Amino acid sequence: MALHQRKIDLTLDRMLRILELLGHPERRMAPVIHVAGTNGKGSTIAYLRAILEAAGLKVHVYTSPHLVRINERFRLAGTMVSDAELIEALEHCEQLNAGEPITVFEMETAAAFHLFARHPADVVLLEVGLGGRGDSTNVIEKPLATVITPVAMDHMEMLGDTLAKIAAEKAGIIKRGVPLVSALQQAEAEAVIEKRAKELRAPVHMGGQHWHVSVERGRLVFQDERGLLDLPAPRLFGRHQFDNAALAIAALRSIETLKVPSSAYETGVARAEWPARMQRLASGALVKLAPDQSEVWLDGGHNADCGRVVAAALGDLEERVSRQLVVIVGMMSNKDASAFLTNFTGMTRHVIAVPIPDHENAYAPSALAEAGRHLGMRIETAPSVADALRRVARLSYETPPRILITGSLYLAGEVLRENGTFPN
Repeated sequence: MALHQRKIDLTLDRMLRILELLGHPERRMAPVIHVAGTNGKGSTIAYLRAILEAAGLKVHVYTSPHLVRINERFRLAGTMVSDAELIEALEHCEQLNAGEPITVFEMETAAAFHLFARHPADVVLLEVGLGGRGDSTNVIEKPLATVITPVAMDHMEMLGDTLAKIAAEKAGIIKRGVPLVSALQQAEAEAVIEKRAKELRAPVHMGGQHWHVSVERGRLVFQDERGLLDLPAPRLFGRHQFDNAALAIAALRSIETLKVPSSAYETGVARAEWPARMQRLASGALVKLAPDQSEVWLDGGHNADCGRVVAAALGDLEERVSRQLVVIVGMMSNKDASAFLTNFTGMTRHVIAVPIPDHENAYAPSALAEAGRHLGMRIETAPSVADALRRVARLSYETPPRILITGSLYLAGEVLRENGTFPN
């Protein structure tokens, strides 16, 4: 991190240069499924991985950002990369780069491709870091499929100030003749994505048109032109996880060379895990600070659409067991705090704004509180998540409360670290 620019630069020249120095590992890796979008990329990849592994295939995975350890970004045939092997890969890339300008994410991506080319696998799952068109991962000439999760307003300073502009950046991963599988999109984004796919003669598998998902008696029902799958509910909580799982299923069914049995879909959907996405924290150092028998939930959502799906998930929980809701929130200052928080108005009277440790460009708790007060919310501030939980524990409730910690993946990573709940 100290060696290279942390800024985001959506061009591919530096990436192409280091890949040439590495002997083009991106051409020697296993076939790739490339995933872009605004929300749900990580969860969709978690389902893809779980289903493919249930089918007996070896899968490499590259995702970002990490929550606790950088190793989380690199999975080799199902196992998180070791410190020693990651250090070797990064040092090798550093030596070849020879001090030329390059960003941190470009160096990490180059190291991922170097690792993936050295280890045999059947499939590589590749998550876009930001956007798509100029992202460092967008150097795969012929992936098995390209996948676009729901597109929403986020990173406007880099991707554009309209949904159409952002969708155009995401659609930059579409390749000529390669199947495109898209989640159900807002009309403005859908039009842009379909237009780009048509230009490249990419077969289109659009959610809501070519494949459908529904929830029936608590089960996931998926249907496309190949037939119907009646599957168990996803292990990950929330109605949106049915949509993410269905997108993964649609992607795999679009790839003719992959023969995935129905049993693998059933096993994979039920097994998939992805931390900090409506994750119930049942034990740990921070959980001990909360009131006895309370529920503590963690979600790294940070934009308006994330807030909407989290609020919907909380609504589902409330229908099952009614509890008073407490929201502990910390956000980065380049996010629209009001648009995120408005999803929780009417759901809670108790919001506590906290800082995100070691992130200078995070909202100060006082600024977050001000954004909430403009919405008519009563928000107090606390110097840390631990202190916020202690305050909640000192209050009296008719029943133990439901506590949601949310607003940023960076905050979620700090919570997992402090709680002793490490992704594996």
